[in-house]
Amino acid sequence: MKIDFEKTNGLVPAIIQDKKTKNVLMLGYMNEEALAKTEETGKVTFYSRTKERLWTKGEESGNFLELKDIKLDCDNDTLLIQVNPTGPTCHKGADTCWAEENTSNFGFLSTLEAVIKDRHDHPDEKSYTSSLFKKGINKVAQKVGEEAVEVVIEAKDDNEELFLNESADLLYHYMILLRAKGYNLEDVVKVLESRTK
Repeated sequence: MKIDFEKTNGLVPAIIQDKKTKNVLMLGYMNEEALAKTEETGKVTFYSRTKERLWTKGEESGNFLELKDIKLDCDNDTLLIQVNPTGPTCHKGADTCWAEENTSNFGFLSTLEAVIKDRHDHPDEKSYTSSLFKKGINKVAQKVGEEAVEVVIEAKDDNEELFLNESADLLYHYMILLRAKGYNLEDVVKVLESRTK
């Protein structure tokens, strides 16, 4: 990794990203000494422009950023540092320096999960999802079973559109079942991660 410290007067921006959630936690600056200390200790160390010294994130709070990976951008003057945070990153106590929660985001599935949760927590008599919750866990589980069978049937045929539509129905109903049982996608991901060798 050939970092061009000279181009940026000895300091390069270091974007800090949670290795697991992929959320950006903060932005700091590193000189060669800060980078070397980070690599040596496994704890992210920056160069403080205001204090004019090295500082290891968490040296006072105990909320360290454990180094997982370092990547260099195409211009060789910006670092992307992936970490495992051991607590809130922001000095004000927030997960990120943008006051965002550092939770996993599964794109549209997270949006859908939030809608399902809302239909569970605030029932709407016009909502199909709310009506399933009202019918109880047995009906929700039955719907998952029905959709799973339909996916299997469509998998044996060559109609891709029907197969994908039934797959979407299965995933949707499964997410309703997760919420009905008090779980979410992150809980399932944790189980899958624990099985990874």
